Amino acid sequence: MNEPTSSISPRAASEQAPPVGKRVFTRDKSYERWRWQIFGVTWLAYAGFYLTRKSFAVAKNELKKADVMGLTKGDMAWIDGANSVAYALGQFLFGSLGDKFGTRTIILIGMLASVTTALAMGFANSVLLLGVLFGIQGLCQSSGWSPLAKNLGEFFSQRERGTIMGFWCTNYALGGFIATTLAGVAAQKFGWRFAFFVPAGGLLVIWVLFLLFQRNRPEDVGLPPIEQYHAEPEAVLDRRETPAAELEGSWQVVGEGLRNKMVWLLAAVYFLVKPTRYLILTWSPVYINELLGTGTASSGFLGSMFDLAGPVGTLAGGVISDRLFKSKRMPVCVIALFCTALAMVTFRFLPHSRLAVGAGMFVIGFLIFIPDSLVSGAATIDFGTKKGAATASGLVNGFGSIGQIFGVTLPGWANQLVGKGHDIWNPIFLWLGVALALAGLILMPQWNRLPSTAKVAS
Repeated sequence: MNEPTSSISPRAASEQAPPVGKRVFTRDKSYERWRWQIFGVTWLAYAGFYLTRKSFAVAKNELKKADVMGLTKGDMAWIDGANSVAYALGQFLFGSLGDKFGTRTIILIGMLASVTTALAMGFANSVLLLGVLFGIQGLCQSSGWSPLAKNLGEFFSQRERGTIMGFWCTNYALGGFIATTLAGVAAQKFGWRFAFFVPAGGLLVIWVLFLLFQRNRPEDVGLPPIEQYHAEPEAVLDRRETPAAELEGSWQVVGEGLRNKMVWLLAAVYFLVKPTRYLILTWSPVYINELLGTGTASSGFLGSMFDLAGPVGTLAGGVISDRLFKSKRMPVCVIALFCTALAMVTFRFLPHSRLAVGAGMFVIGFLIFIPDSLVSGAATIDFGTKKGAATASGLVNGFGSIGQIFGVTLPGWANQLVGKGHDIWNPIFLWLGVALALAGLILMPQWNRLPSTAKVAS
């Protein structure tokens, strides 16, 4: 396909750019079209990954029936665990590969593999096969976030990144809601196998759209780098170096990203944040079913209130960090983490009604998605820089995914610790609240932290 070119050449943009630090630029229609095209296709791509990610969570209530597959809580917990282990390992792998080989290659391979695995899960007839395939699905899913976050960093600059990532991070919140609803309706009408088949078909359509409309960098379509276009200084991984010394796609950039102390701190925080999101993401239909006695579709719908609140939280967090705190991400994260910790501890004291439980899920979803999206999105790209964004995202999300393992297997562990016949949910919500408060305490000393920018070459 013929690529449109900008009326601004990279050289001309460099010559005409105002002094570093001034936020003045001439809007270019071709550049803006590509920016929003990339935003749209990458948003759709990551939302699409959730189609095949949520299928098993929705199918659980059918799979636990004796006449279907008879899965116990232990079976479900360890199947989720296999998925999460593979997902965590894959984050470390695909983060570095995303910086080395680029977004396009990694996403097209990973997405197609996810479609194939989802179809195979729909045909599974044993607990073991289901667990193996869901582990493979975890590896496929891990190819998505880091390369796509890098793609956004190439087309959007630091001063707008909180707001842009706030909008963009609605993909996994809204994607989870759509995926849960779609899989639930498919399972209710056609049987549990279609909770895998229908979402796989949807993701295949998105794969085709990504193939047609995505490109890795502005330079790939004849446009200048985003910093030249916005007349901003370029962030660097090592403050002793110039941007030219940190070569795009080099192992040097990968190595510097892995040695970045702020990225490691964000990784530790995300390790403590992600268990809460994934426990509710994967276990809310079961929890609500046990608490209220609702069916598969109703339990899935009430649980999806958590996902539905996500877009509101990510938007609020991103906009506030840019406009109120001048692109500082840490203040918003700290405040939201302490509020979420309080919400988790008090959640079990709500009335046992559909309205109260649905509202509680919405509030927790709104709060948790603020630090979740900022830590794994805007802050990681800020401190990892656009060149090392995939590596940094892989590291942060890799540790987050280790935390995710604890989240998805926690009911199984709690069942063994407190003993059968005892309520497992009170201690679970308390443990998660403590973890979130600890994450807030870790981030507090970084309240005013901003990434390093390039030194002026002499």
